[in-house]
Amino acid sequence: MEITETKAEGLTREFKIVVPADAIEGQVSTRLQELVHTVQLPGFRPGKVPVSLLRKRYGPSVMGEVLERTVNDSSQKAMSDRGLRPAMQPKIEITSFEDGSDLEYTMAVELMPDIGTVDFSDIKLQRMVVEADQGEIGKVLERLSKGHGTTETIETKRKSKNNDVLMIDFVGKIGDEEFAGGKAESYLLELGSGSFIPGFEDQLVGTKAGDKVKVEITFPESYGASDLAGKDAVFDVHVRELREPRPAAIDDELGKKMGLGGLDDLKRSIQEKHEREFRTVARSRLKRDLLDTFAETYDFEVPPAMAEHEFEQIWQHYEEHRKARDQDHDHDHDHDHEEDEFAGKSEDEIKEELRTMADRRVRLGLLLAEIGHQNNIEVSEEDLNRAMNAEAQRYPGQEQAVLDHFSKNPEALQSLRAPLYEEKVVDFILEMANITEKTVSVEELMKDPDEEKAVAEKPAGRKKKAAPKKKAAKKAE
Repeated sequence: MEITETKAEGLTREFKIVVPADAIEGQVSTRLQELVHTVQLPGFRPGKVPVSLLRKRYGPSVMGEVLERTVNDSSQKAMSDRGLRPAMQPKIEITSFEDGSDLEYTMAVELMPDIGTVDFSDIKLQRMVVEADQGEIGKVLERLSKGHGTTETIETKRKSKNNDVLMIDFVGKIGDEEFAGGKAESYLLELGSGSFIPGFEDQLVGTKAGDKVKVEITFPESYGASDLAGKDAVFDVHVRELREPRPAAIDDELGKKMGLGGLDDLKRSIQEKHEREFRTVARSRLKRDLLDTFAETYDFEVPPAMAEHEFEQIWQHYEEHRKARDQDHDHDHDHDHEEDEFAGKSEDEIKEELRTMADRRVRLGLLLAEIGHQNNIEVSEEDLNRAMNAEAQRYPGQEQAVLDHFSKNPEALQSLRAPLYEEKVVDFILEMANITEKTVSVEELMKDPDEEKAVAEKPAGRKKKAAPKKKAAKKAE
């Protein structure tokens, strides 16, 4: 076999590989000899079929099998002999082959960059710590008390106000015609809850039991029923009763209603749930800070094809998001939409920022993969099975179908393996890093890091604004 390197630029290598015809013929002959012992043809005893007949009948398929194996084996040998670590599957193109002649093909491969050994002792991070205080637990108890409360009829003749509960009968009409879903009897409506069409509840504030009121509203343009959207309607409303909400007592009975032993168990359950949520958010913030630190510290070349592939995925996601946002604007002009972070920028400017994001993601992915490789970190079958079962439990009644889907689709299984591997590597790094703890409020923990960063980078007086390149890089992950 003859291997000639034809290109060596950055992380890109290209080779011309020639495999002699006699080496290919030798493999074909060996494979045909193996078939002699397994193939059965009419008129021949087992193991007595002539090789010439097998070559005539199975020669093309055997040749295809041999060529595929030869290309795989020779390309792997070309890389392993030179100590090359491919970042992606090599691109193979057969340039010349005829039966009885040499096999010639080209191989283009992008290599893993030389990252070197990562020193974890230099990584300094801060973990946010929040303790669930009694005030937070009290707020949850109040919500549960209200949710499990009742209402009592108000006997005094007073006017209704927000937070009162009205028992009403109503009939809605557009013009002189009633419409589907616009009629109910003995309906309990909490004033100020915002559960009805905008303007409906406001017109019932100040009413008394026994009042009959005409409520005039306009359905929003974005209303779910297209035959009602944007139309004016009148509701004939009869206020039958005026009631006050009576929250449930915060006692052992409330705890038992929640399936627990009593009030102390309920408080403990609320505190444990909050602390789990706080730990999850704190870990997410810690991971983000770790990746930001890596992005600022490690600057190495990334394989161009990997960066391009990542960019295409990000761009596709952005285009889909932009189209969905535009459709929302077309159907709901009054709705407060998510602000477009790229507003006012040209397509070229947007693409430049997204390419920076793609470059960051690929670099961080390669860095984490190298750390995992250097430290023999692997995703075990137990890890995968646990993740599959957790995913299956998200679809009650279809658990087996979900498990079958993963077992039959390697790509689906990889979609579970990749994030598991990343989290195991991150956990390993965090165990080795220098981490201090900082006690913060719930509000500070839950604050959006991007908003914090935007405030920090906002120019004030003569203070310089952060460089656009650095700002764009931080958006990844």
